[in-house]
Amino acid sequence: MPSKHAALIYTMVLVSASDRDMAGTELRSMGEIVERLPVFADYDAAELPNTAAECADLLAQDNGLEVALDTIKAGLPGTLRETAFALAVEIAAADLKIELEEVRVLQMIRERLEIDDLTAAAIQRSARARYAAE
Repeated sequence: MPSKHAALIYTMVLVSASDRDMAGTELRSMGEIVERLPVFADYDAAELPNTAAECADLLAQDNGLEVALDTIKAGLPGTLRETAFALAVEIAAADLKIELEEVRVLQMIRERLEIDDLTAAAIQRSARARYAAE
């Protein structure tokens, strides 16, 4: 079973990789998230590239997306499922454009983690407000 940290990072990588372009802004956002959020206080941020690479390797395998989603769910306590979805939305919004592939992956994460519609909408609206240019 993966650690909660790995599961959260896998969630971010999954969204970032969904459009086949892990943008620099998304990667920087992952690093900033790992550096500042309390959930990562006991995580060695120097391990982020290794954890992200593990996820990328998993995604490259047959049925990798499904396995990654199962891995994420298995590694997260129920109290961190909304956090994982919020991080996924944050990474999707980081480059100021959300591609259709990212929307699909966000939906898959939401369903797999059993995030209700109202909670998902609130998380998504919050990200839109944070990233609004005007």
